[in-house]
Amino acid sequence: MATEACCQAIGILQSHSFLNNFNHHQKLQINLVKFVTRDCLSSNGLSSRGSNYSGQRNYGIVRSSASQTSVVDPVSSPSRSNTGETNKKSSEAALILIRHGESLWNEKNLFTGCVDVPLSKKGIDEAIEAGKRISSIPVDVIFTSALIRAQMTAMLAMTQHRRKKVPIVMHNQSEQARTWSQVFSEDTKKQSIPVVASWQLNERMYGELQGLNKQETADRYGKEQVHEWRRSYDIPPPNGESLEMCAERAVAYFRDQIEPQLLSGKNVMIAAHGNSLRSIIMYLDKLTSQEVISLELSTGIPMLYIFKEGRFIRRGSPIGPSEAGVYAYTRHLALYRQKLDEMFQ
Repeated sequence: MATEACCQAIGILQSHSFLNNFNHHQKLQINLVKFVTRDCLSSNGLSSRGSNYSGQRNYGIVRSSASQTSVVDPVSSPSRSNTGETNKKSSEAALILIRHGESLWNEKNLFTGCVDVPLSKKGIDEAIEAGKRISSIPVDVIFTSALIRAQMTAMLAMTQHRRKKVPIVMHNQSEQARTWSQVFSEDTKKQSIPVVASWQLNERMYGELQGLNKQETADRYGKEQVHEWRRSYDIPPPNGESLEMCAERAVAYFRDQIEPQLLSGKNVMIAAHGNSLRSIIMYLDKLTSQEVISLELSTGIPMLYIFKEGRFIRRGSPIGPSEAGVYAYTRHLALYRQKLDEMFQ
């Protein structure tokens, strides 16, 4: 089913005039087939994790001791220092959050959780549209969950980016995987974007609700009970995760792995899920547990934050690649877009 969805994605990309010749079509088809046939360990560690989340959130900045993967953009960032000080704060970095496009189980109104279901046709369109909205915002590294619907969203979105860099999934599960997927051309590395997939960004695990129809579940258990499972902060469904448990893993991963990238000046995109992104937004916006349970995130709609002087500044959703409010907001983004205009005019 996942392969069929990706073949469908290729057809839709053709209709969006992205694949302009046979060579591009052939390369993308090969890459997408390789992408969906690799193993995605979507549930590693979930079954053994309990909830010991204290509810206290530390908003301190975590410094990176070692960068994961460095890919330099030939369109140089005007805000970055050339002094060689690796731990010096960049004056500004962009953070893009995207909830995956509609999945085939979203379409069928089923509880999905950590079941690895691909995008629907509508979800593919949403991912492509999201890419158009962020096509002039710099992206240096991408983080996704281990689930294919989030990874497809990231890959399809990047087909629309004006830099035309190629997203490459990092295989770090073993030394052999790292060796076999190594890129030896420095020029190729400069035209690539590393994609880091992690189960910590997975959707909340819905336990015994996974695969059940949402309306039928409400009829069976009662509307109020199902609402409590879905919308309370600390009450999990049977053998599943609460939002609090999801936040524990997602926020810890963001602080340990993603925030250091922003601190070093890299522009980051995260393609993940409703509950893992709600958890991260709770951390970024310093929301309470009561505020976060009412937070709604639409599928395929990007949200933009600016990381500046150790603070996250929420900018909302870019409505298009030429939105004046986004690019007028910071000199960094305005100059980046100006350089893209000069390159591709």
